[in-house]
Amino acid sequence: MAIDKNNPLEQQNNPDRNGSNGDSNSNSTRRRNKPRRDGKGSNTKTNNPTTAKSDKSKTRRGGQSAQALTTQTSTPVDQTQLMSDAAEDAAAQAEGGIKAVGNQRIIPFMKIEKPMAILSLLMVIGSIIAIAVNGLNLGLDFTGGVSADVRYEQPAEQVEVVKALADNGFDDAVVQYLGTRQELLVRLPPQSDNIDGLNASLSAALALPNNTVEISNVNIIGSQVGNEVYLNSVMSLVLALICMLGYVALRFQFKLSLGAVLSLFHDAIVTIGVFALFGFPFDLTVLAAILALIGYSLNDTIVVYDRIRENFRRVRGITPRQTIDLSLTETLRRTIMTISTVLLVVLAMLFLGGDGLYWFSVALFIGLLAGTYSSTYIASSIPLRMGLSRDDFVVKVKPEFEEEIVTFNDPKMFEQDNI
Repeated sequence: MAIDKNNPLEQQNNPDRNGSNGDSNSNSTRRRNKPRRDGKGSNTKTNNPTTAKSDKSKTRRGGQSAQALTTQTSTPVDQTQLMSDAAEDAAAQAEGGIKAVGNQRIIPFMKIEKPMAILSLLMVIGSIIAIAVNGLNLGLDFTGGVSADVRYEQPAEQVEVVKALADNGFDDAVVQYLGTRQELLVRLPPQSDNIDGLNASLSAALALPNNTVEISNVNIIGSQVGNEVYLNSVMSLVLALICMLGYVALRFQFKLSLGAVLSLFHDAIVTIGVFALFGFPFDLTVLAAILALIGYSLNDTIVVYDRIRENFRRVRGITPRQTIDLSLTETLRRTIMTISTVLLVVLAMLFLGGDGLYWFSVALFIGLLAGTYSSTYIASSIPLRMGLSRDDFVVKVKPEFEEEIVTFNDPKMFEQDNI
């Protein structure tokens, strides 16, 4: 009787022909270590004929889907995109890792961006109109006048000295202490008297009961010198704004620098407009307050810009408007603490600093409120309107080797074309 060598049952019943039962069992259950040459095999398949038939039928029925799947998996991956994503992830990791917003509550500052922009525009236009119509009530530093260094034997009050001068015909006098309460600086509007007559008149006017006075120095400041000081003051403001524009452009980005300069201009023009509207005296102390205000407002703006740049690099999956809202929310606590502490000092100077620091404190108080508002809205909304996005802060990594296209001209083909 012939034995079918391909039948494993007959091989098990005839150990003489096929060796031991263990060898036959191991041969029958042996698995293929390598895939079949036609690529349809599997290392985990058994020699079950029923399973093989069902696999063949499934393969025939789903031929198109299998072909589509093979085409999908065989598509080459865009290496440039992978390199770009890897570079962005590396930059994000260098900045401290991917930052998740999570359940953090974001205050929608930019939701009222348009009403605030209209309010700012109205404030700037109103300030320019007030300056053009009313003008500034320039102090003696800009218009010229008389300044005198006065020394009393005993401490004197500023109010008493101003009253004594007003009783003797010297109106609009400005009195400041020079280190001690015995040394004072007296400034008067331009006078028609000469130096000798002015010394005698001031000695009689400044005399207080039981307190002798000595005038050490009298200076007459002309109007031409005052005009030069006024022009130099305007030039200093313009130069400060230009320097701020260059600094922010180099430190961050040009869109942010334009927003910062416009916010600083807003703070300065609103403060000057309030002084022009109400007729407050504008002198060198007020100018110093405006310059200090520009530095303070820029510092607050730089803090906000630094957080905006950080969040654009680290936070994924949110819009630029949401990124700015997140940055303003994160810096809100710092802004409140800073403005609170500075306002305490300004209010102390306003009520306790005397006449010499009064208008300086008033200018700082107005400018601090305008600067806090402008750092939140003007400095942040203008770059957003200019199209600020994540691409402005992410460094683009150039490939090490660029693909070059080389064209070879065949002389024979050129000759055939001519023929």
